[in-house]
Amino acid sequence: MGDGMSEEPDPYAVALVRVGPRAAVTVAVLALRLRGAVEAGRPGTMRTSRAPAPTGHPPERSAHPLERAVHASLYRPAGMVELLRRTRVRQSLAQLRTELSEAGTLRTFPPGPTLAARRLLRRTRAERPLPTGREGLSRHDVLLAVALHGAAALTLLEPRFAVDAGLVGRGGTADKGLLPHSWGGGCGGGYTDGGGGSDPGSG
Repeated sequence: MGDGMSEEPDPYAVALVRVGPRAAVTVAVLALRLRGAVEAGRPGTMRTSRAPAPTGHPPERSAHPLERAVHASLYRPAGMVELLRRTRVRQSLAQLRTELSEAGTLRTFPPGPTLAARRLLRRTRAERPLPTGREGLSRHDVLLAVALHGAAALTLLEPRFAVDAGLVGRGGTADKGLLPHSWGGGCGGGYTDGGGGSDPGSG
């Protein structure tokens, strides 16, 4: 996997390094949404799709491990806070962090991106500005845009799902009032990143 950000960057690695676990899981949810495997449930929740195959089927074995873990963890509907607590998601995130640490992209102490990773993120964001719409974008392009630009890209490229599933804004009933609504690392609330102070690539 390398550093996850060379050549064609891995959106999951970019999101995790740039902001944290919630961002990486959001990319996985979006990937599943683009496959037709996940849909919004009651306000602020996600669930596996009720659509018949091929659109509603689980991701294939070649899919990213975090994508498969998120799909398996939506055995019952969940908001983002609950999804981040589920065992398979936590295990997959831990494995991704380990791989990135071994590649020299993440420090273990103090935790965070290495200087080289911060520089690479800044360069990648500059080379891949926020798109103006979905036209001409591949699935990978959409995921990478959200990994790099956070809520600004998510609300532009998948606005209704982002709101209905509680990925942006104040979320819905499932996560309401549990935690502050920010996109910092860990299990924060709404996906409200705008490229501000919590973004290692902006400093």
